[in-house]
Amino acid sequence: MEWTDQGIVLGVRKHGETSVVAELMTRERGRHLGLVHGGRSRTMRPILQPGNRVSATWRARLDEHLGQFRIEADSLRAARLMETDYGIYALQTLVSHLRLLPERDAHRQLYETLDLVLDALDTPAAAGELVIRFELALLDELGFGLDLETCAATGTRANLVSVSPRTVRAVSGSAAAPYAARLLSLPSFLTTSQADRTSAADAEALGQGFALTGHFLHRNVFDARGIDPPTERDSLIRTVTRKTN
Repeated sequence: MEWTDQGIVLGVRKHGETSVVAELMTRERGRHLGLVHGGRSRTMRPILQPGNRVSATWRARLDEHLGQFRIEADSLRAARLMETDYGIYALQTLVSHLRLLPERDAHRQLYETLDLVLDALDTPAAAGELVIRFELALLDELGFGLDLETCAATGTRANLVSVSPRTVRAVSGSAAAPYAARLLSLPSFLTTSQADRTSAADAEALGQGFALTGHFLHRNVFDARGIDPPTERDSLIRTVTRKTN
């Protein structure tokens, strides 16, 4: 068995004296593990840092075996991601989320989203907004997607301000008024196109966005599996809301 694919490094663990088992999120084959001989060498350590994009060739006698990776550098962005606290927390949160996916289960759209997000964590506001959008994409891939396009009550696409926890659909301002206490806030950056926006999301909007995705992640994923959410997510929320005007 052999294939070559693009992948993003999620992490490594030591294996013997000089090797590592690398965990990649690959474009076509999902989250995949493989042994990297000499992975602890001076040459390979900078390449096998979380967040880096690599070209990986995997070989094994049988498909169910761990197999071996041959790794070549593509985009070495880990150092840039590590320059800021919000970059570190965002990366750690994204990696934790990806580990919710079954191994070797292809999620090409999620891979493409991850690759774009890791290249655009330039400010606290951008980091917060992009992780929220990634979490929405993750919920969709896991089968718990939200419908934020039209109002669940009226069908309108205008003035969408809330989300119903029951129907997981957006609700317009007029329809939401009688039930406001039972609905989740929908920040405007999730319903406004990039071309129509005049400013980045503020701290309040980011808090609303994380509360929205957090509600459905807790209900449908973390609580359902009996696991705790990543602590790095809370650190990311505190950091980006504190640093965003």
